[in-house]
Amino acid sequence: MPALIRQARRLLDKGEAAVLITVAQTKGSAPRNAGTRMLVSNDQLWQTIGGGHLEWQAIRQARALIQQSPIGKSTRQVEHYPLGPKLGQCCGGMVTLVFELLGSEDLEWLEELAVLLDTGKSAQRRVGMGAQHDVSLLELPHSLGHTRLDHDLDGHTQWFTDELSPPAIPVILFGAGHIGKALVHFLGSLSDCSVTWVDEREAEFPDSIPSNVQVHITDFPEEAVALAPANAYFLVMTHRHDLDQKLCQHILQRNDFRYAGLIGSQTKRQQFEKRFRQRGIEDNVIERLTCPIGIGHIRSKEPAAIAVAITAQLLQLHESFL
Repeated sequence: MPALIRQARRLLDKGEAAVLITVAQTKGSAPRNAGTRMLVSNDQLWQTIGGGHLEWQAIRQARALIQQSPIGKSTRQVEHYPLGPKLGQCCGGMVTLVFELLGSEDLEWLEELAVLLDTGKSAQRRVGMGAQHDVSLLELPHSLGHTRLDHDLDGHTQWFTDELSPPAIPVILFGAGHIGKALVHFLGSLSDCSVTWVDEREAEFPDSIPSNVQVHITDFPEEAVALAPANAYFLVMTHRHDLDQKLCQHILQRNDFRYAGLIGSQTKRQQFEKRFRQRGIEDNVIERLTCPIGIGHIRSKEPAAIAVAITAQLLQLHESFL
């Protein structure tokens, strides 16, 4: 969600319209769970609510809202989709979608929500769906991702309540080389993931960056270690072994990470372990370093294949904490 919020704000700042689509309710089998979101503009898409005919219909409806509404005006709408009889999908369940055409009056709560999520806090968003289009935010100690639609006595939807959390997989990626670029391609498509991409070489970053990726250009990349949240997922793959070692040392000294991955061979690991011990880092902390990285049994050395193996390892680890 933070990535979608940032992208929505960019569009509104440029005077472009955007529709936030949220899966509010599901019954039976459905492509995605309640709380899944995507963002639609006139000519672009961010994230997905499951693909297929449902998503195609949702995109068409969102763009119709953009075309039919005055520029800068907010509009809310609820639509119910029986997947089997109406859309011909095999899921056979029911999905209720909330469409929010975002306008200038939404900028304030978008900014407030972005600050909450970027600082690691959760929030409840209460959206007026009838004549009242107000949006209110309430900070939460944690979120269960619940969504709810409240109706009046005639069955008309009056309020949509949505709980949001910071990204579940905060990745700090050091290195904008070939594997780093390939990794960002995959991690940038995961809605539960946020990436801080760190390198001192500005020219190495591509022109197009996924919305959930923030570039950090600095001559002091160890600063990004200090700024990272607890339970972060660190990936170290810079163009210099001495910098790799320095970053891993800072990460291990924090010792509050969920994952610390270093690209390289078993020989590289052994060399680094010896130096870490000389610097007073305990063996039980050093053992938490993952090197080599990525799931096993993938022999290809192509950057994309290595990136797939690393992404799979991060997802496996994340799933183990759920």
